[in-house]
Amino acid sequence: MTHPGAQAPFRTFILKVANRCNIDCDYCFVFNSKDQAARRLPARMDLDVARAAARRVGEHAAAHDLQAVHVVVHGGEPLLVGVRHLADLLGAVREGVPSGTQVRFELQTNGTLLSGGWLNLFERYGVAVGVSLDGPPSANDRHRLTHAGRSSAASVVRGIELLRSRPHLFAGLLAVVDLANDPVEVHNYLAAFEPPVIDFGLPHATHDDPPSRGCPSVPEYGLWMSRVYDAWLARPEYRHSIRMLEDIVALSSGVRGSVETLGLAPPTSIVIESDGSIEAVDTLRSVEEGATWLGLDVFHHSFDEALPHPKLLHRQYGKDTLAEKCRGCPLVDVCGGGYLPHRFSAAVGYRNPSVYCADLEYLIRHVQGSLRQHGWSPHTQATSSP
Repeated sequence: MTHPGAQAPFRTFILKVANRCNIDCDYCFVFNSKDQAARRLPARMDLDVARAAARRVGEHAAAHDLQAVHVVVHGGEPLLVGVRHLADLLGAVREGVPSGTQVRFELQTNGTLLSGGWLNLFERYGVAVGVSLDGPPSANDRHRLTHAGRSSAASVVRGIELLRSRPHLFAGLLAVVDLANDPVEVHNYLAAFEPPVIDFGLPHATHDDPPSRGCPSVPEYGLWMSRVYDAWLARPEYRHSIRMLEDIVALSSGVRGSVETLGLAPPTSIVIESDGSIEAVDTLRSVEEGATWLGLDVFHHSFDEALPHPKLLHRQYGKDTLAEKCRGCPLVDVCGGGYLPHRFSAAVGYRNPSVYCADLEYLIRHVQGSLRQHGWSPHTQATSSP
């Protein structure tokens, strides 16, 4: 087991600048899951919170000799705070982190409120912008409707097209997998926007609240993503990456991946809520009430104080925190036991295989089988990154 003194520092700081949203996605882990804390938090982050957070980020970077940190602007819908207020928040963060540490800003939005004024602000601070879109209008509107029950698709597409006018700001697209949608149609539709990255996410589910399936004995989500993989490879003109699939290739080679949903590397992200609370990764709100709550805040606590928190220790110990079935699995170095929220049950906490275990096994074997067909052997073609 890794000694606590060797805990990996935080490198990604997620600022929840808004705790409201202008659309009502039925799968939203912030507003439509077990934990409803966001509805009780301030609607937007005040400048004093951003200043305190920046001081703590700078302090953490100095303590761990971090040359760069990622600051992810998130919500709710972060654009609801308005251009002027977000400019002040970004300025406070930039000013509060010492000049020796590079701040790389990212922002995740539903895209409906993007405008030229927003793009000018993003230019000023070098903000990379990701947009959530689940596919063509019929696919997107299965889950991503306005509060009045109307389609959000046209507004999102308008925002994406505007963002494409400054492609250096376009970070990519995020889509949630829905078995009711055709995977090839979804992939090709998203690829037509020429994003640098397409992130596919599995719906948040636990052993107490399992994912929707047509046939429980069939790895339908693995099959869905395998068809995406095949469509992605079928056209060599595609230049976008698909992070989940590229990480499976990398991890199969012994190279560290880039996402927290796969592999055994300790996650390095932490959340700062709109009131200054320091919290665990917010997708855990899909698990149970209070799953993210650490009892810490940026006014009174450092990020080093959060590192050894009991709720975060599972992040540091790799295989030792996994279910027995996972520890003995030959694919564990790739799947990492699955994403943390997807392992949860009230009975034994996170010591379960993922609710997507069979899906991940099918997808990983599909990808590795494809690689072998091209004369490549997993685990032998590359060495682990530092």
